[in-house]
Amino acid sequence: MSVQLIDRELDRLENLWEDGLSDAYRSYLEAVAAHEPAAQPKLALAAALVEIGIRLQGLGGRAAAPPSLLMGDLCLARSSRLLADAATQAVQIAFARAIEAMSTAAASGASAPAARELLLHALKAS
Repeated sequence: MSVQLIDRELDRLENLWEDGLSDAYRSYLEAVAAHEPAAQPKLALAAALVEIGIRLQGLGGRAAAPPSLLMGDLCLARSSRLLADAATQAVQIAFARAIEAMSTAAASGASAPAARELLLHALKAS
């Protein structure tokens, strides 16, 4: 993959802010109030990126187009880096379990649990 293509995809990730990422981020800010002040924006953004990344990938539905899959991957990768930097091990594990629960449900054809509910619960892990 060329550097130009990666740069173009990262620019598109910034466009997600206007397409729902900012709303998701704001919705998670209240849930991170119990965490260290410096970690709160990172944790809220990590949760928002997971929610948007899962949506972009079309998890549980029809396969997403390759650009959407890539954007979803970029969201999940960035979320992972934020969690590694700002979250406790318990929160990191809870996020992994939340994503696993959504993926398992999608693979089995069952109704996937709501991403926001799972992620809000993950942010409370201790």
